[in-house]
Amino acid sequence: MQGKLVMVSTPIGNLGDISKRAIEAFENADSVVVEDTRVTAKLLSSLGLNRHVIRCDDNVIARLTPMLLERIAQGETIVFCSDAGTPSVSDPGAYLVSAALDEGLEVEVVPGASALLTAFVASGFITTSFYFGGFLPRKLGEKNKLFESLRNLDAVLIFYESPNRTVASLKAIAEAFPLREVVLARELTKLHEEVLRMPAADLVKELSHRDKPLKGEVVLLIGPPPFEETENTVSWDAVRARALDLLRGGMARSSVVKQLTTEFDVPRNTLYRIVHKLKV
Repeated sequence: MQGKLVMVSTPIGNLGDISKRAIEAFENADSVVVEDTRVTAKLLSSLGLNRHVIRCDDNVIARLTPMLLERIAQGETIVFCSDAGTPSVSDPGAYLVSAALDEGLEVEVVPGASALLTAFVASGFITTSFYFGGFLPRKLGEKNKLFESLRNLDAVLIFYESPNRTVASLKAIAEAFPLREVVLARELTKLHEEVLRMPAADLVKELSHRDKPLKGEVVLLIGPPPFEETENTVSWDAVRARALDLLRGGMARSSVVKQLTTEFDVPRNTLYRIVHKLKV
């Protein structure tokens, strides 16, 4: 009987976020494939489990994948998990999933904690779209090139960043997007969780006044383009006035957004933010 590959999400800080399905997946696994055996060993120990653990990071996953797929084909259940969070997001898990699908093997995903989604919800940005770019480039020139390519994207821009490079990245963001609000989220679900929302230049000032260096995993979220940043010639006062008329007439907000898209040459996400911020 053919086995399966199970992608298991693990807590990003608070062990209380481990799911019943995740525990069952570990219990039923023939082997657990991980980025760092030390990290996952601690998690398994806290659950009272003793499983065969295989280290499989970016350096070795291409070499180990054929062996893992062969074991699945012979009937074994192989669990893959990241150090923390949802696998295949900025880790080598996607390579293994793609290879398993190419071989026609069963892949099961156990959902759970995600720093990306936790930070997005905590940001409070009103939008229907976001772009996730993984870890920001290390070099300033590459950062600037990336920001320029995303300038006209009507979405929240989300990146992971090392605490050691966060201030430098915030300075680059302040230069590229001076009018946008930015959220710094770190240590999510942990004891010292922190979510700050302000322009990037203000975040740089805030961090520069601290006595201790920044620690913990960092997520940076750049808000969607404000009205002032767009080159559209539409009168925003006219858009708001029309939206208010429709809302006061009893139209639902979702219907107002749909109606405004037919009347104004403005991106839907921008209209969505305008309508949902209006008080009637």
